Amino acid sequence: MLPRSADLLPAAHDRVYRALRTRIMHGEIAPGQSLTLRGIGKDYGVSMTPAREAVRRLVAEGALSLSSSGRVSTPELSNERIEELASLRALIEVELASRALPRAYNALIDRLQTINATISEVILTRDAVGYIRTNLEFHRTLYLRAQAPAMLAMTETVWLQLGPTMRQLYSKLRRTDPPHYHKLIIAALKAGDEPGLRLAVRSDVTQGLRMLAN
Repeated sequence: MLPRSADLLPAAHDRVYRALRTRIMHGEIAPGQSLTLRGIGKDYGVSMTPAREAVRRLVAEGALSLSSSGRVSTPELSNERIEELASLRALIEVELASRALPRAYNALIDRLQTINATISEVILTRDAVGYIRTNLEFHRTLYLRAQAPAMLAMTETVWLQLGPTMRQLYSKLRRTDPPHYHKLIIAALKAGDEPGLRLAVRSDVTQGLRMLAN
């Protein structure tokens, strides 16, 4: 027997939620950009109901803002909010990296070096979204070794809230080389240098954001 349309609703809403969440996290949507339920539904081939549910979840995560008039948009972060999120990254991601260090085997280091090479290629093409995506992949690959799923989930929520702002930051930095601190992170992993790793991660995840806030 074919499923009823109502039975398909959770799957449709979850598909829209995950796709839109990824777009926001990777900086595909600029800060302050308005979204409509009708437009979201059209983009993903769904009705208003799953589009509305996906937006509701993203508003709850801080990825979208909902005004009193019902306007939905990506947030435009204040300097204070950017500073707060940078501080959260410094706290949580440094701890994740430290917990990952005992399991930083050669295969992980090789994978991080490969991702870093991809970042270099993306920078040459001036692909902001590709840069943000591969940069987050670098960090996520390391943090998965921490085996701390709750902390990683919190980190990804911070990344989500920062996604549009990271696109703005990329345009301001005008990078021509991969992040300097990625090389220091890899070197610290090779050496088993926990203090060096903590410093490199903290510098990597806060330096650009705090420049944007200033």
